[in-house]
Amino acid sequence: MQKVHPKTIKLIRQAVKVVAPPPKLTISEWADNYRKLSSESSSEAGQWRTSRAPYQREIMDAISNPLVENVVLMCGAQLGKTEALLNTIGYYIDYDPAPIMYVMPTVEMAEGFSKDRVEPMFRDTPTLRAKTEEKERDKNSTILHKRFAGGHLTLVGANSSASLASRPIRIVLMDEVDRFPVNVGDEGDPVSLVQKRTATFHNRKHVMVSTPTVKGVSRIEEEYNQSTMEEWCLACPKCGEYNPLTWGAIKFEKDGNGEYQMQGMECERCLEVSKEYEWKANDGKWIAKKPENKEKRGFHLNELASPWSSWESIMKDFLAKKDNPQMLKTWVNTSLGESWEEQSEIDAGEIVSKRREYYNCEVPSDVLVLTCSVDVQDNRLEYEVCGWGRGFESWGIRYGVIMGNPTENYVWNQLDLILDKQYTKENGDLLKIMCCCVDSGYLTDEVYKYCKPREMKRIFAIKGVAGNAVPLVKIPKRRENGVFLFNVGVDTGKDTIMSWLKIEHEGDGFCHFPIEVDRGYDLTYFEGLTSEKRITKYKNGKPYMIWAKIKSGARNEPLDLRNYNTAAINILNPQWDLLEDAEEKPIAEPKQQAPSSIGIRGAEIY
Repeated sequence: MQKVHPKTIKLIRQAVKVVAPPPKLTISEWADNYRKLSSESSSEAGQWRTSRAPYQREIMDAISNPLVENVVLMCGAQLGKTEALLNTIGYYIDYDPAPIMYVMPTVEMAEGFSKDRVEPMFRDTPTLRAKTEEKERDKNSTILHKRFAGGHLTLVGANSSASLASRPIRIVLMDEVDRFPVNVGDEGDPVSLVQKRTATFHNRKHVMVSTPTVKGVSRIEEEYNQSTMEEWCLACPKCGEYNPLTWGAIKFEKDGNGEYQMQGMECERCLEVSKEYEWKANDGKWIAKKPENKEKRGFHLNELASPWSSWESIMKDFLAKKDNPQMLKTWVNTSLGESWEEQSEIDAGEIVSKRREYYNCEVPSDVLVLTCSVDVQDNRLEYEVCGWGRGFESWGIRYGVIMGNPTENYVWNQLDLILDKQYTKENGDLLKIMCCCVDSGYLTDEVYKYCKPREMKRIFAIKGVAGNAVPLVKIPKRRENGVFLFNVGVDTGKDTIMSWLKIEHEGDGFCHFPIEVDRGYDLTYFEGLTSEKRITKYKNGKPYMIWAKIKSGARNEPLDLRNYNTAAINILNPQWDLLEDAEEKPIAEPKQQAPSSIGIRGAEIY
């Protein structure tokens, strides 16, 4: 038998490596071999290890499973879901090239994600750097469109119909779908719109990820309920029965000093309570409630499973937020990964009887900042001066009306008296209004004309924008006429106000109102403050919530003005520590009482 030269053998082996198909990898296996975590976005930079958070393995591998087309993840925060989606991007770029679309609620969020998360991953993961570096120099590659051999990554906002419908896509990754708009332009539901882009691919993938929001309208909860409904379960250290990690099973109680201490989690079978480290020392697994729904894998995950959050820290977070409905809602959404069930509307008479108090001074002593809001009508300006303390505790200072045609200068001159006035605190200190928001929805040019020369005094034009995903305030942009305009997320603001009105004890978020009749806080005011509630509507078969008046003909200016004041304090973003330090300084000399403001409410002048 003829002996083969060693160099020939070496060449044959090299040729085989070139033509042989790559080894079959799942997303978790690819990540464990190749993915590098970037220092900008991870406290554990370096090689990715799925074993660090083992619940991620089945989620990622379900995405790469050729038999699974749809994957849903309803989850809380601090669970690594974004890194799992980045691993998915890396896998399909490096191992199974395809056109990929990553959808976020807005274009701005997509741009930030590209700069802060995608580009560092490309830079720090050698196999991705090799495949994207040359393409990055291609003039067709941009922040929102990354080209690579065999495909491209397009990052879009769900608020852009043109981006969603622009090109065929095989892999669709949708992040924070509960914050997607109900409709985008005249095209309809953004989820349905982007899924149509995959119709020509037999091996398409639809991945939907989000923390849930409100029960009944949460898109991710709806999708999860139509899936396999899998929960991450751990084996009981005592009996071995697998238990889902649920908040109802977590046990904590007060010690002799009145401090809450974490006991552990109770097994639903043997009822024994075991410590966190005992539960997490055992292997976990996903258990499906509806295993027959094989066409859609669905996973629910909460913070109790996180290796980065202890059960004790989650307990302390709960105790700090449980008495504040808005904070508790956020905790339920982001820690438990569960939707929030809205409570009933607030009764105006209840606020009148429980929230009004005698101030016995123009501005209570705990007020550190004053803001003002202005609503423009065809025959008047309505305004509210509001006081604020740390934690957004608030005090109604004055609610008033300036009668007259807002196209006339004298009406705006009267407003100047309100905004330039110095307000006296109980200890004699004087406060001025630090920020004012003027609604530009009516008589826009007049509002711009008034606000533009007063912007240095933080008097800003605002425009209300509806929508559950709209933040309360955004960085303003100058209009063509040079005025700054702040868009205000009015639905977000109303959610916040209603949650504050439900707080029963003084402190963060609590709303104080004066009982003195000359300040404008009468029953009519409180009926206006509580004139709206959230109702569910449907468009193209999809539920969504809007704020609507409870009674026809009810005046909602008090609610709008408190909303704009909430925007004003967020625009100002005061440094509470500095303000409190200033409060502690002794008064150099007595201050005189400032002259009262001029305003009209009905026939009453004050």
